[in-house]
Amino acid sequence: MPKTKNLPVLPLRDIVVFPDMVAPLFVGRDKSVRALEMIEEADNEIMLVAQLDAAIDDPGSDDVHETGTIATILQLLKLPDGTVKVLVEGKTRARVNELIDRGDYFEAEVETLEEAETDNSDVQALMRAVQEQFENYVKLNRKIPPESVGTITAMTDAGRLADSVASNLSVKLSDKQELLELTDVKERLEKVFALMESEMGMLQMERKIKNRVKRQMEKTQREYYLNEQMKAIQRELGEQGEGGERDELAELEARIKETPLSEEARNKADAEMKKLRQMSPMSAESTVVRNYLDWLLALPWGTRKDIETDLVKAEHQLDDDHYGLEKVKERILEYLAVQKRTGKMKGPILCLVGPPGVGKTSLGRSIAEATGRDFVRVSLGGVRDESEIRGHRRTYIGSMPGRIIQSLKKVKSGNPLFLLDEIDKMGMDHRGDPASALLEVLDPEQNSTFNDHYLEVDYDLSDVMFVTTANSLNMPQPLLDRMEIIRIAGYTEDEKLEITKRHLIPQVREDHGLAEDEFVVTDQAIRDLIRYYSREAGVRSLKREIARLARKAVRKLAEQGEGATLTVTPENLGEFAGVRKFRYGLADETDQVGAVTGLAWTETGGDLLTIEAVKMPGRGNMKVTGNLRDVMKESIQAASSLVRSRSVMLGIKPTVFNTTDIHVHVPDGATPKDGPSAGVAMTTAIVSLLTGNPVDREVAMTGEISLRGKVLPIGGLKEKLLAALRGGIKTVLIPEENEKDLDEIPENVKTGLKIVPVSDINEVLEIALTRPLTPIEWSEADEAALHASLSGQGSGSGDQPRAH
Repeated sequence: MPKTKNLPVLPLRDIVVFPDMVAPLFVGRDKSVRALEMIEEADNEIMLVAQLDAAIDDPGSDDVHETGTIATILQLLKLPDGTVKVLVEGKTRARVNELIDRGDYFEAEVETLEEAETDNSDVQALMRAVQEQFENYVKLNRKIPPESVGTITAMTDAGRLADSVASNLSVKLSDKQELLELTDVKERLEKVFALMESEMGMLQMERKIKNRVKRQMEKTQREYYLNEQMKAIQRELGEQGEGGERDELAELEARIKETPLSEEARNKADAEMKKLRQMSPMSAESTVVRNYLDWLLALPWGTRKDIETDLVKAEHQLDDDHYGLEKVKERILEYLAVQKRTGKMKGPILCLVGPPGVGKTSLGRSIAEATGRDFVRVSLGGVRDESEIRGHRRTYIGSMPGRIIQSLKKVKSGNPLFLLDEIDKMGMDHRGDPASALLEVLDPEQNSTFNDHYLEVDYDLSDVMFVTTANSLNMPQPLLDRMEIIRIAGYTEDEKLEITKRHLIPQVREDHGLAEDEFVVTDQAIRDLIRYYSREAGVRSLKREIARLARKAVRKLAEQGEGATLTVTPENLGEFAGVRKFRYGLADETDQVGAVTGLAWTETGGDLLTIEAVKMPGRGNMKVTGNLRDVMKESIQAASSLVRSRSVMLGIKPTVFNTTDIHVHVPDGATPKDGPSAGVAMTTAIVSLLTGNPVDREVAMTGEISLRGKVLPIGGLKEKLLAALRGGIKTVLIPEENEKDLDEIPENVKTGLKIVPVSDINEVLEIALTRPLTPIEWSEADEAALHASLSGQGSGSGDQPRAH
């Protein structure tokens, strides 16, 4: 018969206690602690029931399950924090008939539940199946101690077996509560078996997933562990710092694979990489190899920009950027047209030769923009070391590639436009001749296999467009032979005016923050700037003068306040630009005896060259001053000999050369002068001096003279004619053989000057001297009297012996 009694109640959270199960409990709620204190009055028994919701702190009669377990207290321990640790052992199932709230604790009227008989054979078979299944379950669930298997196997009571297995299952609380409420042992064993079956299926699935993940991660983990071990070994051996050395090598290897190197370069990179792997990272050689690989991989192997082939666009680009220079633009467009048709870069290297400030460098930039190429400027001025072009060999400390390879790395394109600036300013010394190193770079037949000393592999430069600039042709002949010379002469006054209006003034306004209506310079003021403040072939000095006007204008506008404007006119130009620096007009105000205006070519353009000659009593000596070089001195000697040989025809007594010293001077003395093209002017100056016949101040001349009186051709005709036009000269005498070069001269120059081709010195003297020359008569008797006179002078006791 079921027994009924009143017992204190202990509500449980997240646990179900079965009969014969020993479980530790931590009790902290006041009512629960009070229930434990009332145990002594109830024969050391307590009713354990599970809460429906573990989150409720003060459960009522509706918040706990009806079925629970009557348990005895095996051990009770009060902890310092006020909680109680209690060890309980389940005795029997019981049902709560009535839950009574005593205020301090819960008390219940409980009724014990009897189990059904368990002697039939079905139950025995179920017991055996449950025991075997539990053994398999323990093998899968590592949380259950293996000793439990022996205990379960030895049990003979079916109810106790079911409860013991249930207490070890990792199932939900609701499933355990359902097992506790089952009084039929057979049903309980079947439920336990089914729960174990379900749990084992889940555990097997988990194991399969873990094994699959483990197999997937095994290779990665193995490599990771091996790499970590390798790093640890290297750290122990002192071969590696804390950084990821191997990661850097792997990155380098990846870059080598990704970079489209040539076959030769790839073999070289692989060999260097193999060498690097075997080196200690702390060695100096490894740094050298790593730097080499960085340079090799940073070059634009196979990287090309799309080239513009629209010639109309190229022409507009050149016209927008530069005024004038028609011949130069025409040659550049022809060059681009040939490239467009053939699709090849092989062709002559363009060399732009001209004075400073005429736009050589900016022309190179315009060509790059017109063709869509990247622009690279390499200044060669002052370069004296061959390694600047070809690079250093890697045996030297601090070695690096030459400027060609460095620029390609910077621009990251394999087909840029290379502007080699100031190619005539290279020198040479004990470190080699950089001009000779450029021969391979500038030869279209050779530069497809350009070999830099640092890289040690061939690099293809055939897609690079090379343009060079120079102020003169003072460079080795083999280098000149590889380039097509395009001469850019100085600008005429009209061209300078247009350039100033179109380019210089807008740029200066932008640089100084001036609006178009705030700062205006009239055309005549610009012409005065050109004539009196800048005497040059280009426009660089002119731009500086305009910038000076703009600075003063900015200050005046600031003083005058907002809304003010300023116009520069010829009348107020001196206020802004200061005192005039140059005279515009003739070199001399009047016709002078022994003073001739010659024309000279300089690296900065053409210039007027005054040649002066004076005579004095003496013994026929010729004195030359003006910082003249050997060729010009010899030219004066040739002129003197020519005049002496033709003295009678020119109206000069031969005796003059024995009694007169001549001094020839070429101002200014601070500027070195050389070249034979002043021979005609020298001859004219000596003839004018010895005949007293003035030279026409409006006439200038150029040409080399021979001993037979022939006028020989000269170079730099355009620059010299521009200088004559700037100097206000009316007539220019040029060698007859230079007449063909007049086709290259701008029309406004030819119309502004009277250009007279001459072939003999007599033609020159006829035009240059203000009066015609009259020959004199000179007989053999006069010659004998001259010799007698000379011998008489030589016999005097006071005379010094003359050296012959």
